[in-house]
Amino acid sequence: MRLPILVLLAGTSLGAQSVQRGLTAVEGLKVGHFTLTTRPTGCTVILAEQGAVAGVDVRGAAPGTRETDLLNPVNLAPVVHAIVLAGGSAYGLDVATGVMRYLEEHDIGFDMRVARVPIVPAAILFDLGVGDAKIRPDADCGYKAAAAATTGPVAEGDVGAGAGATVGKLFGSNRAMKGGLGSASITLPDGLTVSAIVAVNAVGDVIDPSTGRVVAGVRTAAGTALADARVLIREGGTRPKARAGENTTIGVVATNAQLTKAQATKVAQMAHDGLARTISPSHTMSDGDVIFALATGARGADADVTTIGALAADMMAEAVLRAVRQSKGLPNYPAARDFAPKR
Repeated sequence: MRLPILVLLAGTSLGAQSVQRGLTAVEGLKVGHFTLTTRPTGCTVILAEQGAVAGVDVRGAAPGTRETDLLNPVNLAPVVHAIVLAGGSAYGLDVATGVMRYLEEHDIGFDMRVARVPIVPAAILFDLGVGDAKIRPDADCGYKAAAAATTGPVAEGDVGAGAGATVGKLFGSNRAMKGGLGSASITLPDGLTVSAIVAVNAVGDVIDPSTGRVVAGVRTAAGTALADARVLIREGGTRPKARAGENTTIGVVATNAQLTKAQATKVAQMAHDGLARTISPSHTMSDGDVIFALATGARGADADVTTIGALAADMMAEAVLRAVRQSKGLPNYPAARDFAPKR
């Protein structure tokens, strides 16, 4: 019997509280978005102004990233000061430059005597096929997103890095649906908090693991119903060849526990289970899936990495579902709510 994990987490159960404040439920983090509505596309910035230990795990075959080598536990940088998630494909990596400028102006970064140097890893997704490909987030967008960052509830749906995100592209973009950005968090009775934020732009379908049903994904040829990529794959036959790097799901999981870089890397690895539960197929040759992990240490207690990693996977799965359910859709890209069962 399948345990409806996400249904349990959505209420008050298991002695824990699940809240929709999102990633900022972890003390010491801020989130800001900037959305270019003319295309649409955008970026999402996670600020850790006091510094946070970070790890990363890259599972997709076509990633676009910046500064991820610094997060290897054998390398020097002990903390990061921000993480960038952006649309715009490789052009979106320029967003980090604007975030660095914002942080430098606020005297945040490593003191290298001649300058303050903020550490800002980044990951991008491909959304250039939605609207005018010449419109993409740049350094100025990153600066504005950083300036807008707050500790308040995280805006979700068609904002920031999720503004131009789509899902269900296994049989071509003409049968796809709107993706988006989602966030979720949980706090245990002992004060341990784990949260996640994700921009969902997958080639695959989004599945609710509590029911096994498709929430958003490839539509039938007529476009009027969900087709279920799992069924289509098993039936065989020809389909349009997906081109590498034109999709990608990117996100961050965070905790208020103290972690080493190696432990944060392990949490990032475990968090990918949340993508595997909710996206089918996931980690494909056409996706560049990346998850960062942040640990602020605000709780000041020894970390149980297994517990944190398990909760990170749960929150990532919840955030994926929220990303598509909070979307309102775009012309030619209907939203999950357009196919939700009538009550």
